[in-house]
Formats: sequence, C-alpha cells, structure tokens
Amino acid sequence: MVHRQTALRIRKTHRYLGLIIGIQFLAWTVSGLYFSWTDLDEIHGDQFLNTEFKPRTFSNLLPLDSITQAVEKINLVSLEEQPYYWINDNYLYHARTGALKNQISESEALTVARENLIAGLEVEKIELIQETGPHHEFRGRSLPAYAIHFKHPDLLVAYVDASSGIFQKVRHQSWRWFDFLWMSHTMDYQGRDDFNNLLLRLFSLFGVFTVLSGFLLWGTSSPTLKKIVKK
Repeated sequence: MVHRQTALRIRKTHRYLGLIIGIQFLAWTVSGLYFSWTDLDEIHGDQFLNTEFKPRTFSNLLPLDSITQAVEKINLVSLEEQPYYWINDNYLYHARTGALKNQISESEALTVARENLIAGLEVEKIELIQETGPHHEFRGRSLPAYAIHFKHPDLLVAYVDASSGIFQKVRHQSWRWFDFLWMSHTMDYQGRDDFNNLLLRLFSLFGVFTVLSGFLLWGTSSPTLKKIVKK
C-alpha cells in the first residue's frame, strides 16, 4: 500500500489543485449553462430589428464611369431618401450628383438606425466614436461610428458607420453578459475568441491533473480497494 506520507502529499496536491482550478471550473460551468439556455438570435438583438424594412430602390443614377474613383467594390446606400455609392469600402459619393461625402451627419445616422430598428424607441443620446479599446462592445469594427443610445431597460445601443452610413450592430444588456461570460469561458481577456491562448492551455492541464489526483486520492484512501489488495 501507499505510504502514509505519500498519501498525505497526494491529498494536499489535490486540495491545492482544486483551489487553483475550482474558480475557473465554476466559470466554465456557469458560462456553459448560460450559453445552453439562451437564444443566440436574442443575444444578437434580432428582437430589436425592423424585419419589415426593405432597402429603397432608386432610378436615374449616375453612371459609374462618371466617378473618378476606380471601382472595385460598390454598395448602394440610402441616406434620408438620397442615394449614395459606397465605393471600395472607403468613398461615399452621391449617386446623382457625384459629390464626395466625407462623413454622414448625426441626423442621417439616426434615420438609418430608426429604419433598421423597431418603432417606438426613444433616443437618449448620440455620440461619435473615433476609437475603441479592446473591451469595447464595438471593438474590431470600422470607425468612426455613431453610437445611438436609446432609453430602454436593456440599455440598447445601435451603431451606424459614420463613413458609409451602413447600419452595423445593436448591443444590449444580454449581449454584454454573453460577452463577459464568453471571455471567462475562453479565458481570452483581450479578443475573446482565441482558443489557443496560453492561459486556457495551462488551466486545461491543471484540470486534467486535478481529476487524475482525485482518482489517485480515491485509490489510496478507499477501504474497498485496500481489502482487495490485502487479499
């Protein structure tokens, strides 16, 4: 049988491993439960979108060869019932006059948001975002952008690209909880989506060692196993 001192060392190792990994195990379990019990469409904010909205159609538009910019990619954008060409993800031209537009206005951004969202939302404030940190809810998106805050229990915010006038995303409280729990699940405290980060690998190994030490602890302290070995 295992020497008493060896058994005590196994027990102590298991206890400390459990202490180190236990909090993260709890975070994995809680976040996993949240993910399995939530509707991803609601997390994405689909319930706030105007499903009946259809992009406007326009006629008598300026031929593309009238635009001095070489066209590799193009989108037709509507801003307060005026047509615009969004060219090469960089230039916004009026599709009838050919005038270059550097940035949409606050009122145009609000119109775009209202077209894409359900009716009845009251605006609290509008801000122009020039930069975002690694933990901002609009991180990794094209900037500048208008953040339109609404007076809503879910702290609803709509984002509209200030360069193109294209509606981007909605963010709300449930999404923010999801984002926080996803961060704790992946243990990627910067970008959220790196499953190969060193911290996650280390804690995964700690988890394996904790389980194995638990099996070893059971083997060294089980009366049933002791009786079998004695026979």
